Order: sequence, then C-alpha cells, then structure tokens
Amino acid sequence: MLTPTVSFSELSKNSKRVAERLDSEHRLLVTRRDGQDLYLTTAGYDQDREETADVAARLLAALLVADDGACVIGRALPAVFPWVRHLSAEELREFVGDLVDATHDAAQLDVHATLHRTIVEWRATARILADPGLTAQLTRALPDEDHGEVTAP
Repeated sequence: MLTPTVSFSELSKNSKRVAERLDSEHRLLVTRRDGQDLYLTTAGYDQDREETADVAARLLAALLVADDGACVIGRALPAVFPWVRHLSAEELREFVGDLVDATHDAAQLDVHATLHRTIVEWRATARILADPGLTAQLTRALPDEDHGEVTAP
C-alpha cells in the first residue's frame, strides 16, 4: 500500500487542505528535510490499526494454547519468515513465544519496538545458524584463561 505524501512546508502553509485530504486518504506521510518523516492520520484510522494489531495478537495467543495450535503456527511461520528453517524445534518454539509476547506488547502497550527487535534478533540468529563456519566459530569452547573481573564502562 502506497501512502500519499505531503511536504512539511505544504502542511504548514495549507493545513486546512491537508486536513481535508485526510478525510479521504486517512493517512499521509509528511516529509521533512531537517528531521524524520512523520505520519499524519485520523484518529479513527489509528484506532482501526490498533484493533487490527490487538486481534492479531489475540489470535496468535489463542492458537498457541489450542490443541495443535503451536504446530499450526510452526507450519505457517516459514511462509512469513523463510529463515526459520534454520532454527531448531526448541528455538522455533522460543521464537513463537517471543513473537506472541512482542505482539501483545505492540497491541496492548503500544510498544512496537519490541516486536521489531524480536524479529531482527531471531533473524540474526538464523543467519548465524545458516553459516556452518560462523556457527562453529561462535559456539566453540572458550579458553580456560581468566582475565579478571570485567568492570562497568
């Protein structure tokens, strides 16, 4: 879905016209030269997005506790995250649990960074596991040397 765009200067000069455009578009990307771009949206559209996230989180949680639900999620995940094939069965279960928790955080607490971080971290784990040389290097035994206490930076 392509989000329509307006410049920050257009918003400041023609705010009424931009607001009227929101009545039909529901969401606009406001581009800025001197900072991060912004999204301008209607309250109703934002509430719909929150409800969608909440429903997705509750569906995942309900599937997880349902008979054979974890298996269903496990079979569906490769279509969404193809890299999960590099995870062990235990790692896949842990990823699903983390994914459900992070989805709940996004829906219930409006904390979306946790979901993003969960996906990024598990994808990085899969990337390491996909490379046998890197896996061997990172899982080798450490030397028995003791280099003393590590102080806080």
